[in-house]
Amino acid sequence: MVPELPPLPALTRSEGELIDCYLEVVDLLGRINPSRTTDTYGALRAAQALVGRAVALREALTVMHLRGETDLHHATLGRALRVLDGERRSSLAAVPPEPGAPPAAH
Repeated sequence: MVPELPPLPALTRSEGELIDCYLEVVDLLGRINPSRTTDTYGALRAAQALVGRAVALREALTVMHLRGETDLHHATLGRALRVLDGERRSSLAAVPPEPGAPPAAH
């Protein structure tokens, strides 16, 4: 049985699109990450897809800006990212620590 996730915070349609596009970009960066990937073809395909997803991310932010949504509510958007597994997904884009190295301080 899969544990029930906490509900997403209330987001505008634009904020939802921003979160979706951002996570798609993060996922692609994780697939491209040379410290984690093992084949060039998969990384190449992810890099090719990244271009389109970056454009979509830019467009989501442009729409928000043009609608007068000038503030990003980082606490709410951060909660949405955590519910959607954004911490784990983002960590795949980072360089992993050396084996046996102490954890990095935040």
